[in-house]
Amino acid sequence: MSPTRTRAPRPPVGCRSPSEPSGILARVTVLTLIACLSLLAWLWLTFCQGGFWRTDVRLPPRDADGARPSVAVVVPARDEAEVLPLSLPSLLAQRYAGEARVILVDDGSTDGTGDLARRLGEAPGALPLTVTSPGEPPAGWTGKLWALRHGVELAGDVEYLLLTDADIAHEPDSLEGLVASAESGARYDLVSQMARLSVRTRWEQLIVPAFVYFFAQLYPFRWSNKPGSRTAAAAGGCTLVRREALARAGGVAAIRGAVIDDVNLARLVKRGGGRTWLGLADRVDSVRPYPELGQLWRMVSRSAYAQLRHNVFLLAGTVLGLTLVYLVPPALTVVGAVTLRPLVALPALAAWALMTLTYRPMLAYYGRPTREALLLPFTAGLYLLMTVDSAVQHWRGRGAAWKGRTYPAPEKASALRDVAER
Repeated sequence: MSPTRTRAPRPPVGCRSPSEPSGILARVTVLTLIACLSLLAWLWLTFCQGGFWRTDVRLPPRDADGARPSVAVVVPARDEAEVLPLSLPSLLAQRYAGEARVILVDDGSTDGTGDLARRLGEAPGALPLTVTSPGEPPAGWTGKLWALRHGVELAGDVEYLLLTDADIAHEPDSLEGLVASAESGARYDLVSQMARLSVRTRWEQLIVPAFVYFFAQLYPFRWSNKPGSRTAAAAGGCTLVRREALARAGGVAAIRGAVIDDVNLARLVKRGGGRTWLGLADRVDSVRPYPELGQLWRMVSRSAYAQLRHNVFLLAGTVLGLTLVYLVPPALTVVGAVTLRPLVALPALAAWALMTLTYRPMLAYYGRPTREALLLPFTAGLYLLMTVDSAVQHWRGRGAAWKGRTYPAPEKASALRDVAER
């Protein structure tokens, strides 16, 4: 009889065998640590970042029906003839229990925006419409804020100003709901709704829900709405502000060079002691289509580096953060599964699961299927590239370009403004 052969016990899967090189073990250890760090980041985001992923922050309760204070709706518009027939009539048709009028500020349009607006204003029963033009903005001003300043001045002594973009359509009771919420027991000085963007095309479906999700992650609505919180944000497409609170904060001139004007406006109002509120819209929609990736790319990249205050260290941190939070989980889940390393795969898979679960409410808000949550890492990768491209365009002197204008960094804008004032 041949002698019985005994086999050496096999090490557990994912552990080092006696003959496994120490270099491989070191790499596995590093990957395990990275996967665990990504999971810790997602645990923090999910449970400690103001519930940013929830989509139930909607307009505050209204007060009782009755007469409303006076409102002027200010609409800055530059080359908006394509979308104006879909948006301006919705403003002119507002059912509002008080004095209201619309001021459209034609910011140097070359496509007949002003004339088209005047024709639309002739509709029977429409709110009073004023179409005006402020001329080219001085040095240090963005075109939109120069137009807003002009409209605010024309509004006169009204109690509220509704600042809304030319591509935003409002349901007939939108203005009534905004003012009623501002006049509720909380007495808000600024009430803003993030308009529902178009998700008709495949690129819109991929990019838009993630855009709102990332914004809410950066500025959790609940934190922004909390008095005394350092977080403050608004959505420029639909912002109602008390004229007195705006004046107390320094007026539009206080943010004249801001590319991200909505967030800066909310900060000013909040720092001035005002109460602000931001939430998702049910009855306010953007009518501007973004059928191509290039259009969405420019929408994001024009302000991404400005959001980072043109700081290369914040840029590097953002790139590393996006990689760790969004790209590492799926990548290490696959690597750990293929190499039979559960200590790598399991924490990465758990991080990916939290990412997917927190994205589901935003997809539901936009009427998209849950399975699209699996594409979020790919979309985050696109946003990473858009952010880097924003910085590159800034370094080339073409940053913050929009509709034929390019705006310099704040320090350059300040220098130009000083020269102009001299």
